[in-house]
Amino acid sequence: MEARAGKTQACGTICLKYLLLLFSILFWLAGGAVLAVGVWTLVEKSDYISLLNSSLYSASAYILIAAGVIVIVTGIIGCCATLKEKKSLLIVYLCLLLCIFLLEVIAGVLAYITYQELNEELRQNLKMTMQQKYKQPGEDSVTQAVDKLQQEFKCCGSHNYSDWLENAWIQSNEHLVPDSCCKTHIELCGRRDHPSNIYKVEGGCITKLEEFILSQLYILGAVGIGIACLQLVGMMFTCCLYRNLEEDPL
Repeated sequence: MEARAGKTQACGTICLKYLLLLFSILFWLAGGAVLAVGVWTLVEKSDYISLLNSSLYSASAYILIAAGVIVIVTGIIGCCATLKEKKSLLIVYLCLLLCIFLLEVIAGVLAYITYQELNEELRQNLKMTMQQKYKQPGEDSVTQAVDKLQQEFKCCGSHNYSDWLENAWIQSNEHLVPDSCCKTHIELCGRRDHPSNIYKVEGGCITKLEEFILSQLYILGAVGIGIACLQLVGMMFTCCLYRNLEEDPL
């Protein structure tokens, strides 16, 4: 009976070992995905930073990159702890999983707060930025960001196309709107504001930019919940494997 019990326990330990190894690999891949999203956010969407007065957007990208690196390192530690069956490494791995889980909860709360602040900031500053800084000396980054925003989101102005009527460059260059408002972007096309020529009835950029940011937060939230649930399973496997392993010096 004792031999059978020992064999059953050994089989259970082996199963837990491979389950935890699989979890660690999945966790490592998840870290790579988070890192990639952070880099993509910083590289592809960095033009919009110049439209904001705060650094919330760029800070969120750097947080994603840092989180991805931490998760990758944690996944590697988990693989090593599982393969070597070292209880000391399992304790380190469990602590790291717990810390990351707590950080995810905090990050979720901060993401909600950040969205509220970013939303209010956009409403207050986007129209003013477009009217006062577009095509002005030393504001090339703002000009490029506004042009990209209007072309990418198929919109014109902050709330609507009439926001451009108060822009100094528009008033002095016989334009009604910037050329980036045009459905077919060609030089001097902004001198006509007919709905067939510009994004006149599609609305302003503020609403579309808010919708984009909210959709990104939904995606990040879903990914975060998924990873958090995966971590809970991983912590359970780690505790079970720790209890099943033979005593070894820490």
